[in-house]
Amino acid sequence: MKLKGRVHKFGTDVNTDVIIPARYLNLSEPSELAMHCMEDIDAEFLTRVEPGDIMVAATNFGCGSSREHAPLAIKASGISCVIAQSFARIFFRNAINIGLPLLECAKAANETEAGDILEVDLSSGEIDNLSKRKKYVAKPYPESMTGIIASGGLIEYTKKRLTDRSA
Repeated sequence: MKLKGRVHKFGTDVNTDVIIPARYLNLSEPSELAMHCMEDIDAEFLTRVEPGDIMVAATNFGCGSSREHAPLAIKASGISCVIAQSFARIFFRNAINIGLPLLECAKAANETEAGDILEVDLSSGEIDNLSKRKKYVAKPYPESMTGIIASGGLIEYTKKRLTDRSA
């Protein structure tokens, strides 16, 4: 599965409260959550993001509370993938469960700048910075996680597996 998009760059310790502020946790529709994604850290984010774009950050991305709203807001905003030096473990699992791919790659996170165009191959873990003509490799996902992401999340993946078994 290949993804291609423009980079939106963030720093260290981007917590779930700046990804989707707590005042919007009464919303449940992903499209409504997307309207407030990153607004407390980058008020112009939604005016710049386009479907397929890629978010890049430093360490500990998604720290803070374990709200599933955070990866939902990111995915619904149009972001196709998040690359960071490291992720909070609960955020990582929540993202995979809703079908938002995350890649840990310190070198790519450090050397990529806002506006760069990246091409990401989730099956191999390869990250190509087309703007800088540099290549990086993150650890690829195991087949089961690739299936979850390709299905759009754990619920759809499970439905498909149950349907395949009953056929």
